[in-house]
Amino acid sequence: MSKREKISFVIPCYNSTKTIGAVVEEIKTVMSTDMARFDYEIILVNDGSPDGTTFDAITEIVKRESCVKGVNLSRNFGQPSAVMAALNKSTGDYVVCGDDDGQTPFVELPKLFAKIEEGYDLVEAKYAVREKRSLFRRFGTLLNEGMATWLIAKPKGLELTTYWVVRRYVVNEMIAYPNPYPYLGGLMLRTTQKACNVDVSHRERLSGKSGYSLKKMIELWLNGFTSFSVKPLRVMSVLGIIIAALGFLFGMFVIVQKLLDPTIDAGYSSIMAVMLFMFGAVFFFMGLIGEYVGRIYISLNKAPQFVIKEFIEHDTMRGEAQDDENEEGVRRISSVGAESR
Repeated sequence: MSKREKISFVIPCYNSTKTIGAVVEEIKTVMSTDMARFDYEIILVNDGSPDGTTFDAITEIVKRESCVKGVNLSRNFGQPSAVMAALNKSTGDYVVCGDDDGQTPFVELPKLFAKIEEGYDLVEAKYAVREKRSLFRRFGTLLNEGMATWLIAKPKGLELTTYWVVRRYVVNEMIAYPNPYPYLGGLMLRTTQKACNVDVSHRERLSGKSGYSLKKMIELWLNGFTSFSVKPLRVMSVLGIIIAALGFLFGMFVIVQKLLDPTIDAGYSSIMAVMLFMFGAVFFFMGLIGEYVGRIYISLNKAPQFVIKEFIEHDTMRGEAQDDENEEGVRRISSVGAESR
């Protein structure tokens, strides 16, 4: 009898006390019906939730469900790092990533696996009709998609979302990335280009609102810009040459004009406009170079990608040797010092 294949579900959690239970129940339902041919595990990562109760909710679920494991990060590292922490704990032949707020339609998982069975290594869910979003969120999505296409050679038309499934070998390459600025789309697409989208429904959140603020969106863009490509630096070089050439031509034009007509007054406004443009471009380029240098410095100092404060799983071995059993139904695994990556 051949060994059953296994699916690992990785769910980053942030202020999801009210929603994560329903998410787990939906996964259990689909895995007991349409996907019953697979074994599975669910890894819930508390990404430093400020509500103070999310990891308590995860703990209660772990006590009830033998298929669920919990990870408690020492602070908020951001969604990409939380996903990376879960990937490092995953053991499945396939990994499925989804959201903690009930928007991810896990009930449509068979659609994604139908494409996996066709030979694809990465299948991204694509929301044909999205919830009503702000102009800022729509602009951010378009900017992120354009950036990914240009910087990491994203296949044309492929949409990157937070609901996807990948094969194990892709995950193994992703978790080999040690630096503190993971960009999940870049990590997956630098490993494989056999990727596609599958249309799924998009639901409203069960509770709360999106945790992606302007600050977090900017951080995501910077991760993509500076972690997986030097193209922005090359663009800076080209723009520098173009600006220098334009400045030279403008200077020659002013000199010739003055020689032909000495009565022409010096153009104070035009000079100020050119100076402001030049200085603005220089400071922007310096800032971008600073981002590269700063991230290199932080990476060389081995800043952690994430720090696991606590890892828990269902206690299925009561009475046998355990690392540290703190309460009935849960096996807590913690070492002297936190586990980091």
